[in-house]
Amino acid sequence: MGATGLPTATPPGESASERWLAFAAVILGTFVTVLNTSLINVAIPKLINTFGSTTDRIQWVITGYMLASGVIIPITGFMGERFGYKKFLILALSVFLLGTLLSAVAWSDTSLIFARIVAGIGGGVIAPISMALVYRLMPREQIGTALGVWGVSVMVAPAIGPTLSGYLIEWMDWRFLFIICIPVIVLAILMAWLLLKETETVKGKPFDIWGFVFSATSAGTLLYALSSGQKDGWTSFEIVSLIFISIASFALLVWVETGKEQPLIPLGLFKNVTYTLSVVAASLVTIGLYGGVFLMPIYLQNIQGMEAIDTGLLLMPASLIMALTMMIAGRLFDKFGAIPLGLAGLSLLAGGTYELHALTVDTPHKWVQAVYIIRCIGIGLCMMPLSTAGMNAIAAVDPRQVGNASALSNVIRQVASSFGIAILTMIMQDRAAMYARYIADAVTVTSYGTNPVFRGTQGLSQLSGLIMQDATTRGIADAFLLSSIPVFLAIPLVLFFRKPAPAKAKGQ
Repeated sequence: MGATGLPTATPPGESASERWLAFAAVILGTFVTVLNTSLINVAIPKLINTFGSTTDRIQWVITGYMLASGVIIPITGFMGERFGYKKFLILALSVFLLGTLLSAVAWSDTSLIFARIVAGIGGGVIAPISMALVYRLMPREQIGTALGVWGVSVMVAPAIGPTLSGYLIEWMDWRFLFIICIPVIVLAILMAWLLLKETETVKGKPFDIWGFVFSATSAGTLLYALSSGQKDGWTSFEIVSLIFISIASFALLVWVETGKEQPLIPLGLFKNVTYTLSVVAASLVTIGLYGGVFLMPIYLQNIQGMEAIDTGLLLMPASLIMALTMMIAGRLFDKFGAIPLGLAGLSLLAGGTYELHALTVDTPHKWVQAVYIIRCIGIGLCMMPLSTAGMNAIAAVDPRQVGNASALSNVIRQVASSFGIAILTMIMQDRAAMYARYIADAVTVTSYGTNPVFRGTQGLSQLSGLIMQDATTRGIADAFLLSSIPVFLAIPLVLFFRKPAPAKAKGQ
């Protein structure tokens, strides 16, 4: 048993260097799945033109992956305990490799969507598996440092993804978005096979079929509703029905899992106050975080006319600083705990996000970059401590539940990110439409009287374009303002985190 009381993935007698090498295998698998997803997000317009598809249809390249991930994540804890986390990680990476290979040879939008669903089945569980393995690989006193390094793999991939994607699309073929990932996935599989030792398993553990059916239905329908609500209308029959099914399935999940001896979704984890506060705080931060990730490229590309590759280069320094901050936060977490880091990070993130409500059509890039750096330092300081505090609280009470706790928190954060993007898109579009009406009522061509630029039909078109540009900028600014509210709300929650007691040894 390791220092955390967990069945370790490497024997306790192995050296620190061997343990960190095994940890590198875990990091690589996480990195390549996140990188692959961030590459695809930027490539949607190119894929539409390549396959002669529509925006609604090709969006399923992203939506299909997301839904497959959300549906499969709940089985992480069961599969890890039943068959071993090493086998499950290799299986997940292999399925992700198959989906990536199929994506690279896709001949139509339908085949690409199918391939991405296959990739999502494997890729969706890699993050929770990896986090669970960190607790089995590393001693308690190094958990913060290890998760700080692990968090870098999650944050650096989206930082380099847009720039790399823009380069590949401009200078090479879109298939290289997938081809470049294949050798990395193969290397991750080989490293996991050679460097990781298998964890202890629970023989004969029954599979909770109804728990899986209701959890998959609840998560899948809610994620689909959140991704399609803006397009289909939040009050449409389809979206309302999906939300109703999600709520009903969740209620049935609670009813089925309550009191069950070996539930697939151990809802009793929420009895742990620190874990619950950690999940809630991390989810609130995720809403604010993904708001910025989603809104800033829209502002830079649609309002200021930047290319995707230039947008990535502008935002990359902030993302790299965030990665460095996350590594430092990991070391500081082991010494000082989650509360000081959480308060400092959340304050910077909330303040930086709030400041972005001052965006105008011609805001200087240096100002945007400076505020974004402050915001990313805040993310680097708070994200890992918020998650680790909750996981440590579970590990201290029942180390065997770490895999389940990781899966449950990952599902909730995925829903939170989808909710954040959906609600902020709605706010941005509604506010932009409102501002366009107000400006159009106040400004006419005759307002510019002596300016010949705005005379005639062409002048009306130019004026209309300027009105929409200004209105959209104001809508984005309002969305940034509102996305800071969840982050501010998370600040007081950190004050109630409890320091976990040392894990009990077996037999005590």
